[in-house]
Amino acid sequence: MLQVFNCVDRHLEKNGDDVALIWEKDEPGTEEFITYRQLSEMVNKMSNVLKRHGVGKGDPVAIYLPTTPMAVAAMLACARIGAIHNVVFAGFSAGSLSDRIKNAKAETVITADEGIRGGKKIPLKAVVDDAVKLSGCVKRVFVYRRTKRDVPMTDVDFDLEKEMESESIECKPEEMNSEDYLFMLYTSGSTGKPKGLAHSTAGYLLYAGMTQKHVFDYKQGERFGCVADIGWITGHSYVVYGPLFNGGTTVLFESTPVYPDPGRYWEMVERLKLQHIYLAPTALRMLLKEGKSWVTKYDRSTLRKLGCVGEPLNREAFDWYNVVVGDRKADVVDTWWQTETGGITISPRPSEEGAEILPAMPMRPFFGIKPALVDKNGVELQGNNVMGALCINSCWPGMARTIYGDHQRFIDTYFKPFKGYYFSGDGAVRDKQGYYRITGRMDDVLNVSGHRLGTAEIEDVIGVHVISGVASSSSDFRDFRSLLEQLVPPLGAYVISGIASFSSDFKEFMSLLEQLVPTQV
Repeated sequence: MLQVFNCVDRHLEKNGDDVALIWEKDEPGTEEFITYRQLSEMVNKMSNVLKRHGVGKGDPVAIYLPTTPMAVAAMLACARIGAIHNVVFAGFSAGSLSDRIKNAKAETVITADEGIRGGKKIPLKAVVDDAVKLSGCVKRVFVYRRTKRDVPMTDVDFDLEKEMESESIECKPEEMNSEDYLFMLYTSGSTGKPKGLAHSTAGYLLYAGMTQKHVFDYKQGERFGCVADIGWITGHSYVVYGPLFNGGTTVLFESTPVYPDPGRYWEMVERLKLQHIYLAPTALRMLLKEGKSWVTKYDRSTLRKLGCVGEPLNREAFDWYNVVVGDRKADVVDTWWQTETGGITISPRPSEEGAEILPAMPMRPFFGIKPALVDKNGVELQGNNVMGALCINSCWPGMARTIYGDHQRFIDTYFKPFKGYYFSGDGAVRDKQGYYRITGRMDDVLNVSGHRLGTAEIEDVIGVHVISGVASSSSDFRDFRSLLEQLVPPLGAYVISGIASFSSDFKEFMSLLEQLVPTQV
């Protein structure tokens, strides 16, 4: 199985000059277009650099990069030589990055001097320097000059672009077995220890490509705008592997939904003439509060599919997405899946032509997915109008193969709770029509006056109210700092002893905060 052959090489003969990547940089209107031929040359050059430095088949490589063409090339270069890429979101702290490097036993890191997001520069190299010291296992760090900033270089650091300059644009791909690992991606665990979920070469790629094509009815020549960061599974499957497997054009979104203003997504849709956009309900809820004028001032007539991912989509956000953004002319595709599943498992599409789409539910299982609702005793609930733990009772190509270095934890987490089933950790309802609606995490279910309430149901109610302030506590202040750095500028914040309090009216909220600090609420 030649992974990169399927994502890049096989498109070169007939479609080499087609656009593979649209790099939507932080500043709107400065986008760059990268063809399949150009991407191939980048990937091959980087592959040769890695091989020259001793990186080979089965070696873990940590990638700490913003969503840029160089990040895509780094992922594909690892795949080309059989190395296992481990992309870490370029916003995590040095401690979090170090934990992932150590857990994966990665001796190689690929990073940038800085990232740019929301008009602000992010000191990625400085974070990596600290992580390298903490990890104690890194032998080489390749630095991409994203901003051209003069950053300190140590004995293990190499200028990535200079290293690539003299390399050949040809590199024979490593032959891989179908079950060899393509990548590992860390996700949060209930114990607090991140889980490095390992995905296979063949099954994952097939599933990412199939779901991108059929869930979104993707057609050759269309532009696919998944705005996820590549540090998450959505970025892996629907920014990189799915669209490239299908020979499509995919957008690399480097900015934020509100930079330089809340019209950013829709201005981008008009400028790039996107047929698909795929984003999170959190972003929708934030943008709908800014008013529809930020949407309607831009032409969205090219849009055919409006995707949603990451959490249950509430009714208010669904209606706004459908009516205001889509003018009732584009399907709203509310998808349910996880890092563990590798790709979309439940969504309204594909379906029979013209089949109904109901608000705020993913509805239908994808090809080969067999959902099961199970009660607390492990008994599968039959029929409709039932609620239980959402499980899957058969294997599918995109499922993770293990937790890297801890297979027993993989078994205990996903297959031990309900014998014979994969347990998602989510609850769901199968309604009277047999459609599925996600109720939220099972470990977040609340009992209120004898009624079992999922977090999604509570969030749906809260979503219609304006939150005047939020208080949050973290036992790990080092890791919490990255969150603060992102939230302080837009919200205002007061921080003390691991306590952060955010408010739209900072001064008025100070007195309340000072009362909360002694009790560590």
